[in-house]
Amino acid sequence: MRLLIADKLHPRAIEELRTLPLEVVYEPELTRETLENHLKGVGVLIVRSTEVTAQAIDSARQLNLIVRAGASYGTIDVRAASKRGIYVANCPGKNASAVAELVYGMMVALDRRIPDAVASLRAARWERQEYGKAEGVHGKTLGIAGLGAIGREVAARARSFGLTTVAWSRSLTPARASELGIGYASTIDELASKSQILSLHLALTERTRHIVSRRVVGLLPDRATVINTARADLVDNEALLEAVDKRGLRVGFDVYVDEPRGARTFPSADVFRAYASGGLVYGTPHIAAATDQAQLAIAGEAVRVIRCFLLEGAVPNIVNVLSLSASRFQLVVRMLDKVGTFANVLSVLKRHGINVEQVSNTVFEGGVAACAKLRLLQRPTEACLAEIKAFDEVLHVDLVTLPILA
Repeated sequence: MRLLIADKLHPRAIEELRTLPLEVVYEPELTRETLENHLKGVGVLIVRSTEVTAQAIDSARQLNLIVRAGASYGTIDVRAASKRGIYVANCPGKNASAVAELVYGMMVALDRRIPDAVASLRAARWERQEYGKAEGVHGKTLGIAGLGAIGREVAARARSFGLTTVAWSRSLTPARASELGIGYASTIDELASKSQILSLHLALTERTRHIVSRRVVGLLPDRATVINTARADLVDNEALLEAVDKRGLRVGFDVYVDEPRGARTFPSADVFRAYASGGLVYGTPHIAAATDQAQLAIAGEAVRVIRCFLLEGAVPNIVNVLSLSASRFQLVVRMLDKVGTFANVLSVLKRHGINVEQVSNTVFEGGVAACAKLRLLQRPTEACLAEIKAFDEVLHVDLVTLPILA
């Protein structure tokens, strides 16, 4: 099988991949436009930022697995992959420590105005009085929006900074917050009203787009700090930057709406500088996950996914397997583990027009007996069940249960 790596990947991971039964092709300079022409004969594809379009997927007739070497997979046409029965997997949580580290770097930099102080010294100025006016972060309330792997890493470091932590997430419950030793906010509005420092760690969906709206920005205390290392479209940036000018909010960005791809210029630089000159706004060029430690961890996880796929037939971290099946019936069949037994059961279901959505088969110690569980869309008729039971005389097929699934 041929593996194509269409983005830069840690050299150690490439070395590990070459030990697997694969032909490894490393072409890190591929783009959305050129990828399609390099997918002939490719069974496994690894990407980071390279976009994988429906057209590219349709042209890759031997493709079985796409691995996103990172957490988000918005650059992959997952729907097109699902139509073709191609697995899409990601590497979640491996960059969490790196992102959390940048959050605290931003937090301290905004309070102590470190970039401005450095620029002043480099300009041969000694402005100790100007840059000795920091408030300090100790004792402030840190609000965390989104408590996935990154949000939890941010929360874990809060105590060492003397921060009180409050979090909001759609999946967070008061009991879980108590287990984590943090405060609970029932809504994003409540979180904003309590947060002197607000850090965003939400995935971007239609439900979360502009979730930090003008109303939510208005609920933040004056001189609050907002740090966004997640997705630019989570925030109404116009409202946020207005609050920088009018209410003294301090903002740290690592993500932007119009980020350049492959270019060395930033189209929004003039606007960014204009707001920064009127208030405290710092930015980094989308580097939150860009540490050697994080990139090695992500690459190692990509290798693990591919190794499991090749050697075990399993795919960890699948993002496009049906999670909510329409099947309402489960047929459990106990039988001898011999050629033709299970095939006969399936042929009866096929003859009666019954679709099998999921199958799992367990073989017991000794290799004599097996038990199969089948998720069905329709309930088998008594005639169908009678046909399956008829195999009992020869193949020892036994219907154990036929429950209706909730």
